[in-house]
Amino acid sequence: MYKRIQNQANFHSSWDVIKQSFLGPKQWMFWVVMALSLVNWGIEARKWQVLVAPVQHITLWKAFKAVLSGLALSLFVPNRVGEYVGRILYMDEGNRLRSIALTLIGSVSQLIVTLVAGIGGLIYLRSYVLTEGRQLQGLSAFWFDGMLYAIIVGTVLLLLVYYKLSRITSIIERIPFVSKYSFFIQKVETFHWKELTNVLMLSVVRFVVFTAQYLLLMQVFEVHIGIIDGWWIICVMFLVLAIVPTIPIAELGVRGQASLQLFGLLSTNTIGIIATAAGIWGINLILPSLAGSLFILSIKLFRK
Repeated sequence: MYKRIQNQANFHSSWDVIKQSFLGPKQWMFWVVMALSLVNWGIEARKWQVLVAPVQHITLWKAFKAVLSGLALSLFVPNRVGEYVGRILYMDEGNRLRSIALTLIGSVSQLIVTLVAGIGGLIYLRSYVLTEGRQLQGLSAFWFDGMLYAIIVGTVLLLLVYYKLSRITSIIERIPFVSKYSFFIQKVETFHWKELTNVLMLSVVRFVVFTAQYLLLMQVFEVHIGIIDGWWIICVMFLVLAIVPTIPIAELGVRGQASLQLFGLLSTNTIGIIATAAGIWGINLILPSLAGSLFILSIKLFRK
């Protein structure tokens, strides 16, 4: 009985803290975070619009609807595979399968940015945060360094593949049992290194936007961590989310645990850390997915 009363008291106390954060002088930051969510997915829409241009010209608004529809379909699928299905619904017949390879380029570019930023975050943690009194639970210095080197090697290889896509595609097309399906990947060959760099830069801007969202929401919930420390820890957290396979609808548990492990190194505000993780998950994933589900309902899957 005592534990039950104590848990209820803790719940009400936590709720009061969150409510005060929303009603406090920093509440404007919350609305900025909401606005940045539109910017975030708008950049992703622009990136997809650029990628599918060799196959089909689409408007930015149509690309935006496609991105949100893909997000809605990916909620219950591991690693957001459903995003590809949702997006190709907005392509014309005959272009849908060809657009999948182009969409994959966008995902690879975002992964590269996440990995590079995550490497910087890991190096920063190793150099300035992890001390004798601060260690990540269950991860020794040996395994930490081993993981860092493995990620660096993997990122370099991925970058090489990214900038050699046209050559790799032309080689793949020569394989006998693949050649008859080369129609689906031919447009990948048209991407010049400058275009690939532009896509990569859009991914960088998008990464900066949702990192800024996290920093702002941390301020709303009184998680007092320096901007530089917070920035690099967020980079590591996004790296973890990129590496660990999850279903988006269940991602909150992984996101919350990673946040507690990482931000807990510098802050004791557990409630604020969890609230920030849940807030970002809801604002950047759940709300856009709800909007995307409405767009899906308006699609005519079969015109004939």
